[in-house]
Amino acid sequence: MTTPVTIIGAGLGGLTLARVLHVHGIPATVYEAEPAPDARRQGGLLDLHPHSGQLALEAAGLIEEFRKLILPGREAYRVMDQAGNVLLDLPDDGTGERPEAPRGGLRQMLLDSLPAGTVRWGHKVTAVRALGEGRHQVDFADSTTVVADLLIGADGAWSRVRPLLSEAAPEYFGVCSVETFLFDAGTRHPASAEAVGAGSLFALAPGRGLLAHREGGGTLHTYAQLKKPQDWFASLDATDAAALTVRVAKEFDGWAPELTALITDSDTPPALRPIFTLPAGHSWDRIPGVTLLGDAAHLRAPNGEGANLAMRDGAELGRALAAHPGDAEAALAAHEQAMLARAAAVEADDDGFYTIMINDNAPHSLLALMTGAEQDA
Repeated sequence: MTTPVTIIGAGLGGLTLARVLHVHGIPATVYEAEPAPDARRQGGLLDLHPHSGQLALEAAGLIEEFRKLILPGREAYRVMDQAGNVLLDLPDDGTGERPEAPRGGLRQMLLDSLPAGTVRWGHKVTAVRALGEGRHQVDFADSTTVVADLLIGADGAWSRVRPLLSEAAPEYFGVCSVETFLFDAGTRHPASAEAVGAGSLFALAPGRGLLAHREGGGTLHTYAQLKKPQDWFASLDATDAAALTVRVAKEFDGWAPELTALITDSDTPPALRPIFTLPAGHSWDRIPGVTLLGDAAHLRAPNGEGANLAMRDGAELGRALAAHPGDAEAALAAHEQAMLARAAAVEADDDGFYTIMINDNAPHSLLALMTGAEQDA
């Protein structure tokens, strides 16, 4: 296949696709809105699953490089109540079946595996339109355009490519998240570091919770989760760090100080991240010359599968294009059928983890889920 592939979005899914295409000698260009690879933090740790994320990296020929990124001991889990009482403490069992690695390091590994110039930074898409015969024009904010013979939307929740295929739009899930960081926590924030432990902490109560994990270099990365209506944050100025910190900290008033410090002592401005999802079972009719992958296709509430599915989507689409030289439509059709089936299977198997964490019986609801899973294993 010699038809160049135009990929919108340099997230993990789009970069995995570009890498697998490169392995098979298929030219690709990735257009990314961010101005540079280090323009912003790339999230926290990811646990890559054997049946999805790790399979994708094997297809990309990067599994050995990935193993160098794994942070040992991070598959430990702790559940606390708001007073700081430890209700469950599961150490890392050492099996490494779902190893944790930094998302930023994983993204950089994929970037480093691509030929120079594959990713075009600073290309924010403003519009996409069909030209007929499977070709599409992509307009960028800098007034440049590109015409794509084969267009892939790997551009996440607010995909500019998705409207070519579907009228579906993300809907608010009812939970918003506020992201904070503590650096060099063992020295500067020892009580919080002790509370979080070696891996991940879930400190929960009805309607709210703190999800924290220990990254490399002593960093504690926290998401304060709040079950709130959309108008709770609609009036907030997300750029006013002090006001946002006060507003969120008030929701955890009376909690153990080592827990509230994860919010109030943040070494970065808090980042407000409302959670959105696409309708369950989202699908579309086949449109020539264009398809989606990852969150652009099947956005769900965080469940540990999103990045893994996006990478698997990218790898399988790359392999499908390589397996159908001269027949991109057959490749896209095969990709969509398999991708939507995978997403549906994950959706059907979703135990409602995100909702269970902060439901009216939290933290005991999560304890029941985690200990039940442990017994089943």
